[in-house]
Amino acid sequence: MGSDDPSVKELAVNESWALLRTEEIGRLAVWVDDHPDIFPLNYAVDHGTIVFRSARGTKVSAALSDARVALEVDGYLPESHEAWSVVIKGRAEGVREIGDLMDTVDLPLSPWQPGEKNFFIRLVPTLVTGRRFPVADPGAWQTPLSGVRRSPPE
Repeated sequence: MGSDDPSVKELAVNESWALLRTEEIGRLAVWVDDHPDIFPLNYAVDHGTIVFRSARGTKVSAALSDARVALEVDGYLPESHEAWSVVIKGRAEGVREIGDLMDTVDLPLSPWQPGEKNFFIRLVPTLVTGRRFPVADPGAWQTPLSGVRRSPPE
């Protein structure tokens, strides 16, 4: 992830994991047929991996294919006016062993949508990157035309 901006701080892997533990919503990027696709999901950190649960469908099929996946999670720290972003890249695997399933079922995973969510998927990282950066004052993006009244669309 590099940046030439000195205010952007690259995070150590342990800092990235600590931030991941503070959130529960991320976006999973997978390869579907001939294009990338992104799915919001809730997750839990479990022993250096990410676990989510889902129903059968495109997200699960694509995640469990041979293609690599990525998960992005972002957050905002109001006390310091900083934002952060962590990206995990790796492979996804189904949680199938009975012992692993028993451990996984106790994770704090509460899907947003009702229905059967019988598939537990574990994202095993090969790369974890993160960065923290100050959030710009919205006034910095103002132009002389920002406050000009516009005519209504036709």
